[in-house]
Amino acid sequence: MQVVATAGHAGHGKSALVRALTGPRPAGRDEPADPGDGADDGADDRAGQGGRPAGVPSPALEFALTTLPSGRRLAFVDVPGHERAVATMLAGAGPVPAVVLAVAADEGWMPQSEEHLAAIDALGVRNGVLVVTRSDRADPRLALRQARERLARTGLRGAESVTVSALTGAGIEELTAALDRLAGRLPVPDPAAPVRLWADHVGRGPGGGALVHGTLAAGTIGVDDELLLMPAGRRVRVRSAEAGGEPCARAHGVTRVAVELDGVAPARVARGMALVTPDRWTATGCVDVRTGFGEASGRLARRMTLHIGAAAVPVALRPLGPDTARLTLNTRLPLHVGDVAVLRDPGRRAVARVSVLDVRPPTLVRRGDTAARARELASWPDRPGGEVVLRRHGVLHRAELAGMGCAPPADAVRVDGWLADPGHWEALYQRLAGLVAERAVSRPLAPGLPLERARLRLGLPACRLVEALVRPPLRVADGRVHGPDQGPPPHVVVAVGRLREELRSAPFCAPLPERLAELGLTPPVLDAAERAGAILRLGDDVVLPSGADREALRILGALPQPFSVGRAAQALGTDRRVAVALLEHLDGQGLTQRVADGRRVPGR
Repeated sequence: MQVVATAGHAGHGKSALVRALTGPRPAGRDEPADPGDGADDGADDRAGQGGRPAGVPSPALEFALTTLPSGRRLAFVDVPGHERAVATMLAGAGPVPAVVLAVAADEGWMPQSEEHLAAIDALGVRNGVLVVTRSDRADPRLALRQARERLARTGLRGAESVTVSALTGAGIEELTAALDRLAGRLPVPDPAAPVRLWADHVGRGPGGGALVHGTLAAGTIGVDDELLLMPAGRRVRVRSAEAGGEPCARAHGVTRVAVELDGVAPARVARGMALVTPDRWTATGCVDVRTGFGEASGRLARRMTLHIGAAAVPVALRPLGPDTARLTLNTRLPLHVGDVAVLRDPGRRAVARVSVLDVRPPTLVRRGDTAARARELASWPDRPGGEVVLRRHGVLHRAELAGMGCAPPADAVRVDGWLADPGHWEALYQRLAGLVAERAVSRPLAPGLPLERARLRLGLPACRLVEALVRPPLRVADGRVHGPDQGPPPHVVVAVGRLREELRSAPFCAPLPERLAELGLTPPVLDAAERAGAILRLGDDVVLPSGADREALRILGALPQPFSVGRAAQALGTDRRVAVALLEHLDGQGLTQRVADGRRVPGR
C-alpha cells in the first residue's frame, strides 16, 4: 500500500476528489457533503452545518482507501484547507510520501494553495499529482498555468497534472491512471526500519484500549509488539492491529494503520504522540537545526511551532549561525539526526523546512561557545552521517548511535559495545599520557594514575575504555595506568642505600620499623622502593635489600637437609622473626618444602 495526502485551498474540491476516487465519504470531519463539485473544506465556513458555528474549521482528518487499476492499494489522508487548520494539514501530510494538490479552475491559485505548497515543499515531499478541479465551471488552463509556475520553484516541479470535474466525472479516469503511475514510482521503505507511528487520530478499540491511527511510514508493527509511547516514555503492548481497514497480525509501511494498545485508556493518548521502537530513537527536548527561511536565523521569531509527523510543538529559537539555530522544545520528541520538519511562524503565516543536525547538542554557557558551535555546524551536511556524529561526540555506545539514526563508521574504534572517533581516540591517548606523566612528577612515591580518576579526567563513560586506550609505553597494573619505568626517585635510592649499608655486616638482620624510619624508609618510600624492586618486603615488618631471598636460599641449600627454623636462623645470622618470614616467602615460591622434620631445599 501507498499513502498520499491532499492539499489545497479550502473549497477547491479535495474531498470531492477523494469521494470520486473511493466512493462514500470517509469517516473524519463531520460536516455534510456539499452537493457541488467543491464540497470539502469550504463547508467549514458555512454556519449551522456539522454542528459548528460559522468560520470555525474542522480540526479532523479524513481517511479513505481505493484499489487502483494495477491492483495497488492507495490510502488518502484528506486534510482541511482552512487557514486556521494548517496545523491539522501538517499533521496529516507530515508522514506521507506523496501529495495530490488541488486547485479550482474557477478560482485559481489562492492563499492557502500557496501556504500548503510551502508546507509540502518544506516537508520534503517530491512526489505528487497536480489536479485542477471544477473544470466544468471554468476553463482550467489559467489555473493550470498559475499552479505550474508555483510548482516550478519547488520539489514538485515535475509533478504530472490532470484536469477533472468531480461533478461530471470528466478526467477522473485519467487521474486514477496518474495516481497508479505515482504509486508505482514511490519507494518501498525498509520493513526492518525502526517504527515511529505518529498518532493523528485516537479512538477506543474493541478491547477498550486506545486505538491509535496513523501513517506507518516505515518499519513493521505486529500484535504483541512492545513499543514506547512518547513523550511519556511508557512501554505499551500492541493488542491488535489493522492495516488498510483490515485486521492483521503484522503491518508493513507505507500504510494506514490502527493499533489498539493493551491497558492504555484513550484519554492517555493524544494526537501528536508517537509509538516508537524502544532504544531506536533519541527522546530529546533540544536540537540544533539548519533552517530554510531564506533569511538569517537572527531575524526569525524567537517563538515558533515545530511540526513533525502529527506533532505540533512550541519551541524557543536561539540563533547560532546564518542558517543554523537551536530549538528548545516544550516536550520531548523521538528524533533522528537528519529528520526533516517544518518550522512555522504563525504570526507571519510563514513555514520553512528545518533539518535536524544534532539531537544531543552541547551546552553553550561560555563566551564564544555559540560562535564556535555555528562554525562547527556550518560544515555539516543536512543529513549528518555516523562519522560526523561520532566525530562530534567522540565516544558513543553503539545503541546511542543507533538511537540517533546513524550507522557506525567503518573506521570507528570499537571497544566492546562502544565506538570512538579515531582522531578523538588518539587525542585521548595523548591526554592520558600527559596525565600519567603529571602524576609521576607530583606523586613520585605513588606513581600510576588510578583507572577511575583517569576515566573522570578524560570524560569517558567506562573504565574499560581507559584500559583499551593504554598501549606501550603506558601499561596498566594494580588498577593504575603507569608510564615508562624511570626507576625510583633519588631520595628512595638514597634510603635503600642506607639500608644496604646498615646490613653490610649482617645481611639478614632486618631493622625494626623504628630503625627503618630513621633510615628514611617511611611507608611511602617503602612502597616506592618495593614497586621499583629495590627491596624485599616480607610481611609487615621485615624489610631486606633485593636479592636477599636468593642469597638465603644459597646458604640454606648448603645445610644438612632437612633443617629446622632455628638452624636456618643460626645459619643466616638472624633471629626467628626474620627466618620465619624468609622461609614462608621461599615456601610460597616453591624454593623450599615443608617435610616431617622441618624444611628442605628440593634437589639437595
